Amino acid sequence: MTDQPFRPFETHLDEATALSILREAVRGAEDGELFLERSRSETLVLDDGRVKSASYDASEGFGLRAVAGEVAGYGHSTEISDRALRRAAETARLAVGDGGGVMAQPPQGTNRRLYSDADPMADAAFAVKIDLLREIDAFARALDPRVIQVSATVSAGLQEVEILRPEGLRLADVRPMARMNVSVIVEQGGRRESGSFGGGGRHGLARLMAPDWWQAAAREAVRVALVNLEAEPAPAGMMDVVLGAGWPGILLHEAIGHGLEADFNRKKTSAFAGLMGQRIAAPGVTVLDDGTIPDRRGSISVDDEGTPSGRTVLIEDGILVGYMQDRQNARLMGGQSTGNGRREGYAHIPMPRMTNTYMLGGDAAPDDIVAGLTDGIYAVGFGGGQVDITNGKFVFSCTEAYRVRNGKIGAPVKGATLIGDGATALKHIRAIGNDMKLDPGIGNCGKQGQWVPVGVGQPTLLIGGLTVGGSQT
Repeated sequence: MTDQPFRPFETHLDEATALSILREAVRGAEDGELFLERSRSETLVLDDGRVKSASYDASEGFGLRAVAGEVAGYGHSTEISDRALRRAAETARLAVGDGGGVMAQPPQGTNRRLYSDADPMADAAFAVKIDLLREIDAFARALDPRVIQVSATVSAGLQEVEILRPEGLRLADVRPMARMNVSVIVEQGGRRESGSFGGGGRHGLARLMAPDWWQAAAREAVRVALVNLEAEPAPAGMMDVVLGAGWPGILLHEAIGHGLEADFNRKKTSAFAGLMGQRIAAPGVTVLDDGTIPDRRGSISVDDEGTPSGRTVLIEDGILVGYMQDRQNARLMGGQSTGNGRREGYAHIPMPRMTNTYMLGGDAAPDDIVAGLTDGIYAVGFGGGQVDITNGKFVFSCTEAYRVRNGKIGAPVKGATLIGDGATALKHIRAIGNDMKLDPGIGNCGKQGQWVPVGVGQPTLLIGGLTVGGSQT
């Protein structure tokens, strides 16, 4: 992906002219780039037996950035032309002025490809996708007579980017994405509950259209909904909590991951600021951000500044050892980019963002962890959550959870929320399972109005002393 002769898409820009304009925009600055993007996506939704929506979106444009110290000038346009590029360059230059900066070293090139560049939308015709959604609807309803409504969604897209740097380095990346989701509503005795399951990644849509995949997804959605039909009101109070493996890592992502992004630590607004080299978690806790896992939703061959993605250890055996860095914050902090400079699209400026963030497994058997829980909650599914980066305080709602007494899993509970703060929760991890797994590929992360696809993961964990919000006291 370095100095490649091909372009992911053709434009009316002359490369020599574009490079000349970019160099003028960053004259006296410390960094900058021209980011070109074309993206296309398709989403089909079948709800209650009818096609609810069918959308196709396409966009293209560029963003030009100049960076000097903590200041970044940015201009962008949907018109990819010399004229628009000159206007953007003038805007970027106004922000950084005529400084005397020295241009930073360019990122190292790479020919590594973590996913195919094939268009996942082309895996099946429109009519075939609609027929599949109808088949999912019929299959889910046939699983249990209590299923009264089914919603199935299939989406796919392709993002093509090219990055031109002032020294002439040109990098390209073609990023596919596919996803499928099944949601159901069940009813019994006048009570209704819901369940859902989804997944995907940077691969073809055909993988999700295989019967073994979507049938398993439908079964899981129905299973969760039926479990919730039997759920009792959740208890409330301080108690120990066992988190299941996989998707519950979203709590790790929100409560801890954001706090380890470099910009929050450079500005000292993170709860973990100033703690590098210190113990911030229980022994045995090792957390990584890894954008190099093939075909994963959060993976990127190169980030949106042109730096190859990396496998960054953030916490090692409980000790804080790293942050997720983009080029600007790394330079200001005296470090190196970790390949975490990401942006939603050409209209957005890059910033430090997570890719696939997960905790490594330990040596405890998951069943033994649950068996050691005297009185608490076993949470295996999560919905929405909120976190305050400055203090790490979080609130997460459980979509599937069970009451545990004397090591025995009891009735499912409804309405449970987990309340705590990341710094305390890390230190109160008492057991780490040997069953680490990644989520099925459904994560999206928001930061400062920008959304990017991410992955999460963890093993089964026992965390002591979380506040559980519920309807029982």
